Amino acid sequence: MKLVVLTGIPGSGSTTLLNKALEEVDYVHLNYGDIMTEIAIKDELVSHRDELRKLPAETQKDIQAKAAAEIKARSENDNVIVDTHCTINTPAGFLPGLPIWVLEQLQPDQFILVEANPDEIIYRRLNDDTRERDLQKVKDIDLHQQMNRATSMAYATLTGATVKIVENHDNHLDSNVRKLVNVLNL
Repeated sequence: MKLVVLTGIPGSGSTTLLNKALEEVDYVHLNYGDIMTEIAIKDELVSHRDELRKLPAETQKDIQAKAAAEIKARSENDNVIVDTHCTINTPAGFLPGLPIWVLEQLQPDQFILVEANPDEIIYRRLNDDTRERDLQKVKDIDLHQQMNRATSMAYATLTGATVKIVENHDNHLDSNVRKLVNVLNL
């Protein structure tokens, strides 16, 4: 069985791309943030997902560890793709989305980074009424994607996984999905 971690900063379109690709591949889809949110709501720490990143770092770390254990338990018998963020941009700085205590449990086979141009990401965020997001400048979005690249390679070093970047540009959804499907079927 294969365990893949798919990441992209908010607005990269990683979830949209993944949902379309899942129509063509045999993977169980688990969203790390949803599992973290379920745990945090159950523990009465937040009322909705966008509050997670505002929790103290130690609290976020505890929730991450609990989510990793739950994901690993679900991944024993199926190909699993975990939709998550490689890094989280918090007021205190970038927090790894998958720190060592998470990676040691997950032991993924591959990391897939979904990226888009910063101006595409800004436009997508402005048109997404379903989330409460902070406004960022192009340079901040570019920095976040650079941090994801560096962090994913560190994750790969610790786990032996590969890293693949899939670009997700506007008006190319079908070809972007095809690229992701091809990577998942390797």
